[in-house]
Amino acid sequence: MEQRFRASDGVEIVYDDLGAGDDVVVLCHGLAAAGEQLGADAAHFAERGYRVLVPDLRGHGRSGKPPRLDRQSLSIGRLATDLVELLDHAGVRQVHWVGNSLGGIVALWLLEDHAARLRTLATFGTSYRLKLPVFWAPWLPPVQRLLGKPLVGWLAAQATTRNVAARPMIEKLIRQFDPAVGLPLTQNLADYDLIAHGRDARLPILMLRGSADTAINAALGPTLAAMQGRPNFSLVELPGGGHCANLDATEQLRAELERFWARAA
Repeated sequence: MEQRFRASDGVEIVYDDLGAGDDVVVLCHGLAAAGEQLGADAAHFAERGYRVLVPDLRGHGRSGKPPRLDRQSLSIGRLATDLVELLDHAGVRQVHWVGNSLGGIVALWLLEDHAARLRTLATFGTSYRLKLPVFWAPWLPPVQRLLGKPLVGWLAAQATTRNVAARPMIEKLIRQFDPAVGLPLTQNLADYDLIAHGRDARLPILMLRGSADTAINAALGPTLAAMQGRPNFSLVELPGGGHCANLDATEQLRAELERFWARAA
């Protein structure tokens, strides 16, 4: 069922609420995507007896955009605040959080002040730290205008997943995404370091690493150096998994998540 509420700064946030189990799962998408990317997984876990919340982050999918599109209104912290407010709106105290890319980054931010809201944390396509030259971000809107949204969507879909059947959905989401939202978001995401949030956390943490997610895997060195060996952290390889590994390593990803949640029970 689709749910809507106004965040504390007035932006409308939309999320899907499926299932009716006592164990609640949040499935949170990445940059330029939307909850639709995780719709099949949400239906799967709802059928397995979980309650599943699937947000569209601000500026994505059905959710609204702030009136002023800048780095403050689209900061990681602001997105994280939206999702704490979403949990309050849904009447949920604690969840199993599954985040892809930006959806995992937002959860890592939550670990500083809202760790009690997360029962477990699982990420895929997420580095706990990223440091890129900020100058590359302003080129994204001109490139989209130059190449056209259809071509940019097609190229992004090829790079995102090897699942041919899932590529039209990715293309559609990329075409619908506003580059004016993407500019301040990519500037914020070009340089962040949340390793300490993960290192200091006490909840169970799972990293699902897709073998085909080459760009993120190349950035994982500092994250793994800090996290490997910690008793609450586990790393699982997803052969053939790309950046959106739920689309091309689907069955293994779902099975690994349920095993992880069962261990944490």
